[in-house]
Amino acid sequence: MKKGELFFEGKGKQIFLTDKEDEVVIHFKDDASAFNGIKRAKILNKGVINNAISTIAFEFLTKKGIPNHFIKNLDEREMLCQKVDIFPIEVVVRNFISGSMASRLNLKEGTEIPNTIYEICYKNDKLGDPLINTHHAVALGLATYDELHEMFDITQKINDALKELFSSVNITLIDFKIEFGKNSKGEIILADEVTPDSCRLWDSHTFEKLDKDRYRRDLGDVIQAYEAVLTRLKMRK
Repeated sequence: MKKGELFFEGKGKQIFLTDKEDEVVIHFKDDASAFNGIKRAKILNKGVINNAISTIAFEFLTKKGIPNHFIKNLDEREMLCQKVDIFPIEVVVRNFISGSMASRLNLKEGTEIPNTIYEICYKNDKLGDPLINTHHAVALGLATYDELHEMFDITQKINDALKELFSSVNITLIDFKIEFGKNSKGEIILADEVTPDSCRLWDSHTFEKLDKDRYRRDLGDVIQAYEAVLTRLKMRK
C-alpha cells in the first residue's frame, strides 16, 4: 500500500488516497474543536490516543459482525480503511439524557431513560448541523427510506456492542454520534471514528466525564481522561 495525496481534511482527521482505488489512510490529528469549530485548540497526542481507541473499537465491532470501514492499524496515528461515499448525515444515539438534548428540552443531564433515542442531523457546517427527521433527509436527497432503515438497524447493533465493550471496563456509554457511507460494493457501512471525541463516556462508579466534554466545558485534564479510556480498553484486550 502506497499513501497518496490528501483527499479530505476535517476538524480532527485527514484522509489520504492510496494506490488502491477503494482504500484510504485516515490520519488522526491533535486538533480539538467544539461548538461547530468556534472553539479550537491542539491537545498533544490526542490523535495518537484516538487512533488507538478507534482501532480497538472497530476490531471489536468487526468481531461482532458489524460492517465498518476499518481494515487495519498502520501506526500510532494512522489506519487503513475502505473508501466510502459518506452520507451527509450524523446518527446520534442517546442512552441517557445529555448534551444538547438536555438543554433543548430542559432535562437533567445523566437521567436514565427507558428507551434508546435515535436522532439524525444534517451534516452542514454553515447551518450548524441541524437536527432533522427521516422525512427531511429523504426530501433533501440525503438518503432513501430504505437506506435510513438499514442505517438505524446497524446503529442498534453498534449501540449494543459498544455498550458491552465500555461497560466491561466500568465505563457507561451515555451517547455517541456516528456516520455511515457506501463502499465500492455499494454496501452501507460504519465509517469515521469511535473515540471520546464522538462518544460521551462516564466512569460507571464516579460519573466522571472521560470524553470531549472535558474540553467543551473547560473541565481540564482532557488528555488524562482520554488516556484513562485507552488504558482500560487495553487491559480488557
